[in-house]
Amino acid sequence: MQLKRGEVITVDITDYAFGGKGIAKIPTENGDYIIFVDNTFPGQTANARITKKKKRYAEAKLIDVVKRSDVEVVSDFQEISGGPYIYVPIELQEKAKKDATLEVIRRIGGVEDPSTIFDKFISSPDHFFYRNKMEYSFSCIEHDRTTGEDIDDAFALGFKRRGTWWKVESLDKPSGMFDEQFETILIGLRHVLEETGLKAWHPPGKHGFFRHIVVRKSFHQDKLLINLVTSSEGLENFDADVLTNFLKENLGERLAGLQHTINDNVADRAKIENGTCTLLCGKPVIVEELLGLKFEISMGSFFQTNPKCAEELYTQALDYVLESNFKKDDVVMDLFCGTGTIGQILASKLDGVRIVGVDIVEEAIEDAKRNAERNGISGVEFFAADVGKFLREYPDFIGKIKTVILDPPRAGIAPKSLLKVIDLDAENIVYISCNPSTQARDMDTLITAGYKVDKISLVDQFPHTGHIESIAKFTKA
Repeated sequence: MQLKRGEVITVDITDYAFGGKGIAKIPTENGDYIIFVDNTFPGQTANARITKKKKRYAEAKLIDVVKRSDVEVVSDFQEISGGPYIYVPIELQEKAKKDATLEVIRRIGGVEDPSTIFDKFISSPDHFFYRNKMEYSFSCIEHDRTTGEDIDDAFALGFKRRGTWWKVESLDKPSGMFDEQFETILIGLRHVLEETGLKAWHPPGKHGFFRHIVVRKSFHQDKLLINLVTSSEGLENFDADVLTNFLKENLGERLAGLQHTINDNVADRAKIENGTCTLLCGKPVIVEELLGLKFEISMGSFFQTNPKCAEELYTQALDYVLESNFKKDDVVMDLFCGTGTIGQILASKLDGVRIVGVDIVEEAIEDAKRNAERNGISGVEFFAADVGKFLREYPDFIGKIKTVILDPPRAGIAPKSLLKVIDLDAENIVYISCNPSTQARDMDTLITAGYKVDKISLVDQFPHTGHIESIAKFTKA
């Protein structure tokens, strides 16, 4: 194939691969040449830009869907880059994810027939409006979704145009992914802020005032915590009461708190640690509940994006843990524990078993300790330490660990750290993964080390995207 990196092509998507990659096939003298196009679905025709070119296949980024699949049902929701399958019926999304994930487990994980270990597919309790956090961007370079043209010196507020970091497509109606009321009033909010006369951020030029709006939602309280991120350019002309009054009028008691972060860092990120933050009204935290436990969440906290589905995920993972017969003083080690959700829930169910949470992020461990204290849970200990070095620093755990719970980041576990986990010689490993392809890689290593895969469940935490989570239970052979 004479394709070049950066070239834009139009292709018909015929199949679906793991991770939300549609497959296009181009006939050649030597058989079909495969092109993987992210965020596409079988039956679509798409414009895509080649990002990687190999001898037998290429990878491409989606630009636009120019023809919908016959299975899609166009709704009143606005399609955004973060929800590419919003028009695909949920049962078809779930089937595609299940089939593609089990194929990855077969091909990479060393499991000849994944159907023999497949336990269940867990759907998200809510398929729409399920997210508890959303980040909206401002830009003075707007991409008009109707005409396909770019508008300079605009005031756009919404989401980045797919494949770009400088253009924004304004959100004109709810996306179906986040809180419906907030996204409905976002149009009015955009007009109110534009009328201040202060400019939207110019990403290439690194100037302007309005940069981001970040919103966190508590389903338990039905409240919103909002953070406006701006630069300091023209700050003296910004009347924060205009924003505060608009949100109070339109959200009422649902407005938990409003913050204003001034961030002059040229990096296009909304993280509040890059600037100084002022609380304009309300409180800087909301409270969420998972399986009867309450968790205080600030704007910078890590928390599960789909809390209702996270309850389903944790319940399934803990069912796998509790299948073991625990004796007093057995140790359950929760590695990559984050804010300690699993450890706290487990401590409320197991008496006399020592539960230990480990994470390298000190802020997460401090949050975990505070949450455990708030929930009145004393049967869990938290340590801020590198997972791979933990046993060297705390050798008294060696030989006492009954079960290990793994919940690593998307990149999976570093190979050396995984070998140290294997050296713990735990009877059982319950491995939660937000990226089953890296879990499949680690699965092959664990099988080689003498563990067998008992069962695996899949959890659709992120409807309308290509993401899927998996929970696998391993037993020492």
